[in-house]
Amino acid sequence: MPALRLSSLFAALALVAALPAWGQAVPTSRPQIQQSFSPVVKQTAPAVVNIYTKRVVRTATSPLLNDPFFRRFFGDQLPQGMPQERVQNSLGSGVIVTPDGTVITNHHVVKGADEVTVVLADRREFEAKLLGSDERSDLAVLKIDPGKDALPVLPMGNSDALEVGDLVIAIGNPFGVGQTVTSGIVSALARTNVGITDYRSFIQTDAAINPGNSGGALVSMDGKLIGINSAIFSKGGGSNGIGFAIPTSLVRTVLASIKETGKVVRPWLGASGQAVTSELAQALSLSRPVGILINNIHKDGPAARAGLRPGDVVVSINEHEVDDPEGMRFRLATLGPGADAHLTVLRDGAQRVLNVRLIAPPESPAREVTEVGGANPFTGSVIANLNPALAEELGLESAAIGVVVLKIKRGSIAHRLRIEPGDIILRINDQAIASVTDARRVLTREAPGWAIMVERDGEKLSLQVGG
Repeated sequence: MPALRLSSLFAALALVAALPAWGQAVPTSRPQIQQSFSPVVKQTAPAVVNIYTKRVVRTATSPLLNDPFFRRFFGDQLPQGMPQERVQNSLGSGVIVTPDGTVITNHHVVKGADEVTVVLADRREFEAKLLGSDERSDLAVLKIDPGKDALPVLPMGNSDALEVGDLVIAIGNPFGVGQTVTSGIVSALARTNVGITDYRSFIQTDAAINPGNSGGALVSMDGKLIGINSAIFSKGGGSNGIGFAIPTSLVRTVLASIKETGKVVRPWLGASGQAVTSELAQALSLSRPVGILINNIHKDGPAARAGLRPGDVVVSINEHEVDDPEGMRFRLATLGPGADAHLTVLRDGAQRVLNVRLIAPPESPAREVTEVGGANPFTGSVIANLNPALAEELGLESAAIGVVVLKIKRGSIAHRLRIEPGDIILRINDQAIASVTDARRVLTREAPGWAIMVERDGEKLSLQVGG
């Protein structure tokens, strides 16, 4: 036992002796020992605010509505009783980004709110106006009126300059206990496989983030905003060391679009594809899996005009590598309509750069929103021509064309056949469906049976009814 302790002592001494070799000098003064994040916190924390929301919720008072037995047999036909109102409160965080009172937060923090109150670190309170909110990026923009009072502002930094291992600070109001600061490092970048938003390329950090931190600031060591804290990965509701923040590269474009138009207008490429797997890389004679294999191009889109072809592999956009469709969608969203996207593509073993001028998704062809009646598989559905603008709203591939199902009436034929909103109608009774006019013409014919094909989440599904 003494020999073991002696060997441990020698190991500890050897470790201390090795520290200078690692570039970690032993502190020799009191200021060195007292190194702190305090200067950065004092500089940035005043611009991080608490957000309190109120929402009036109406509920029915009939006790039968909560009884599973009665709901099983009567569904939505139960008597509703007298409506009752109650006030639902929630809280989150936000960041002041302009001197005139523009506040960035998460969409889910203010979703459905009837009243929004912004409280500063110095306890000043302001009623906030919602300028715009975007569910797909989980960002919202508020406006407060400070009058003649000065407001603290947190300037935006460049999230694209971040590297794994960089120190960061998370500031917010977890659990409603008041403003709290936690620190950590950037543990990963461009996390696209986190199903939180449609436009995802998250900054992952191990700084403690808990409920109430949503909408708060992720701050770099130079005192700049580099992300909006959005979510945590947790099985028990608390921080487990994995938090995700929306990079400022996306926050900037969402903020500019909402302040200019009141909504988010995203750019349209007119092309879609799939991530290159090991099998695809081998088939394409690539040295490793990289980029997105383009397999669908809209004939009238910016990508087609720039010369992009099916079979091309897009490996980067404006010198930022992209490895999956989500990463490509995110990079395009950070540019906005009117911007130039420089696509580096691999074609026939050679690399080339295509310059694409991005545009807003057009409303062409006209939607022709139509409610389907009669006796056919789509009775009770609402269908429309799928144009780029509608595809963007629905979160479908930007190059998709055809006829899409928008709504399904509960209890209808379409509902019983399990047709779903978002389904793209491909064929009806061996007739290709390219427009609402095509669908109406086929569905109004008498038929002994129906054979339909739809596309759902990239898969083709067939259904035979009667006949």
